[in-house]
Order: sequence, then C-alpha cells, then structure tokens
Amino acid sequence: MPVIDPGTAHAIDDLEFSARSIVESFRSGLHRSPFHGFAAEFSQHRSYRYGDDLKYLDWKVLARTDRLYTRQFSETTNLSAMLVVDASASMDFPRQSEMPGLKTRPPSGPAVSKFTFGVLVAAALAYLIIEQGDAAGLITMVDGKFVYLPARGGRSHRRALIAALSRLEPRGSWSLDQSLVRAGELLKRRGVVLAVSDFYDATADTYRELRRIRRRGHDVSMLQVLSPEEIGFPFSGETRVEDLETQEVRHVDAGAAAPGYRAAVAEFLTASRSQALRDGHDYFFLGTDVAPERALRSYLLRRSAQS
Repeated sequence: MPVIDPGTAHAIDDLEFSARSIVESFRSGLHRSPFHGFAAEFSQHRSYRYGDDLKYLDWKVLARTDRLYTRQFSETTNLSAMLVVDASASMDFPRQSEMPGLKTRPPSGPAVSKFTFGVLVAAALAYLIIEQGDAAGLITMVDGKFVYLPARGGRSHRRALIAALSRLEPRGSWSLDQSLVRAGELLKRRGVVLAVSDFYDATADTYRELRRIRRRGHDVSMLQVLSPEEIGFPFSGETRVEDLETQEVRHVDAGAAAPGYRAAVAEFLTASRSQALRDGHDYFFLGTDVAPERALRSYLLRRSAQS
C-alpha cells in the first residue's frame, strides 16, 4: 500500500471537506436529483392481464391485432458520469501573486484560479453523484498522457477520485478533443459527460465529437469556467500579457486593446453557448467571482427542474 505524505493527505482531506461542504450547502434545496438514471428501455410485449397499468398498453398493436398487449421495460439503470477536467496551463489564471492591483474579487474571499474553481466544482459533483448511489469517473490529460479513473460508486472510490483531483496541477496544453472522445468511449453504458473547462481550445472538431457522444446516447454538460478579469480586462497602461501554455509574452496598450478584446470575449462566450444549445447539450457558465456553492446550486436547481 503506497504511503501518502502528510501534505498530500491534508490536501485530499481539505478538498473532500470542501466538496462535502459545497454539496451540503445546497442539497436541501434540491427537490429531485439533478442527475438520475436514464429512462427504462423497452424489453418485450406480453398479453394484457387484469390489473396491469393501462399506460403501458400498446395501442398500435391493439389497432393491428385487436388484442391487448402490455409493454415491458428493463429496469432503469443507475447513472454513470464521466468528469472531463481541463488541467491545461490556461486554467492557471489568475495567478494571485501576479495580479496585486486588481480590485475584482469574489464575495467569498480572495481570487482563485479557474483551475482551483474547476477542481472544486468537479469534486463537489463527484461527491454528489456518488453520494446519491451512482457512479462517477474522471479523465484529464497531464503532460500529454491520460489520467483516468473509471466510473464507480462507493466511498473508497469517491476518496480515490478526489485524491486524483487534488494531485492535478495546471500545466502545458491538452487535447480537449481526445479527452472527450475517450470519455465517450469509456462510458460503457448510457451516461453523462461533464466537461469542466474554459473551452479556449474548442474547435469545430470538438463540437463534432460532442455531437458524436450525444449520438451514442450520452448526456453532455458543458461547464465553462472563466474569471472576471478575462471578461472585463481591468487593466490600464502598458500591460505584459503572457500565453500560459506557450509562454509567449507581449506588451500591449491595455486602454487601446480593451474594447476589441472585450468584444471578442463576449462573442466567444455567446458562440460557445449557442453552439452547445444548438447541438442539444446542457450549457452553464461558471464565473470564478461567484462562490462555487452558489454557482453549482444555480446549475443543479435548473437541471433538476428540467428532469
């Protein structure tokens, strides 16, 4: 059995505690589960028996044969969810130490990076899904290699999943398309793919893969995480801008660049949402200036109302 150093163990415990706290803060307001097994599938016909529920009568068969038949269904399966978490360097924003002059801060405390926010959201979703008796898994990429945990249930698996999340560090680039493809393939039965990302890497191929996942019978949720600094660009004067994935650095006149930048980001967000809804996916924007429990509560209440 591998030995876990005290620092790592504390990080796992802290993330698990945070996930549990987030879930408990909003679970009482959920009147139905936002994630549930898919509807039972048709299995076979059998002759109608007195006392059978009339809603299961097959009226089309009655019209053709003048006989009453009842439709039978296989049992509803439990939910299997696969969390696709973006661990690329672009999620490591804002770096608090590099942004001392910013006034934009979440009401709950100091600024957090998109990655920290996304990991908290993923951990809370995993906690909720497994707590309700279903299965959750994880897939992401680190240094070009997949990090994968199959969708399972139970407390020990929940702790293993949260441990895997706590060990992630945002660095390098990743292939969103490959991660989504693997997520759809690794869910052996109908389930939910929950993608947590800023979706900066999304291309036409990404949305094609998302549509393919949906055609396989899976539900798709796009949880897009951005910081208010990325949207509002609250800078002035000459500003050093760094691409976190390529380390390319540019110096720009923030005042001159701000209007065009803000318009481009607004267009990007609108396009992301419109494409997701056009393809029939669930879409929700998560701003890091909102406490994770508030953001997740809004998302899950909306989802449970639609189920």
